[in-house]
Amino acid sequence: MALARWVTVLLISITLAACASMGPGSNADKKAQILAMKDEVLTQLYALKPYTRSQINSAPGFAVFSNANVNLILIAAGTGYGVVENRQTGQHTYMNMAEGGIGLGLGAKDYRIVMVFHTIAAMNHFINSGWTVGGNADAAAKASDKGGSVEGEAYYGDVSVYTFTESGLALQATIKGVRFWKDKELN
Repeated sequence: MALARWVTVLLISITLAACASMGPGSNADKKAQILAMKDEVLTQLYALKPYTRSQINSAPGFAVFSNANVNLILIAAGTGYGVVENRQTGQHTYMNMAEGGIGLGLGAKDYRIVMVFHTIAAMNHFINSGWTVGGNADAAAKASDKGGSVEGEAYYGDVSVYTFTESGLALQATIKGVRFWKDKELN
């Protein structure tokens, strides 16, 4: 039975990777899609939490990610992509992300992450090392503008992190690791 569970998780992870990846297209097209996603997510964040606009405008940099996640009983996995914007130089660093974890839960969701870097050192550390580990508990039942979700806001030293669900149905409590890394093709 354990083998069947692992095979199911693997198949779901592959499906998520396909959904979260940029797919075909030129590098210029992919960059344009990521920047459009960034602008859309920031618009949503500003509507949900208006004070974040001034926080981002005064920060040295920020990151925006789109992520798809699935949790099947005891195992969680997800993939995504995004961009870090250095507000001082205007430079964009395109990145990928993957997550895996254990815990109780069931469901799938498409969610967004916005990270506000309050120091250049915090932004550079994130770009160059990109690992995080943490706990996560959430509930989401959302399709388009219908339904609701529990939104997250956390502070890790010199970084503020905001998460919100775009769509999905999930109830989960997990301990997970998330890896962020530079996209070799787009940088």
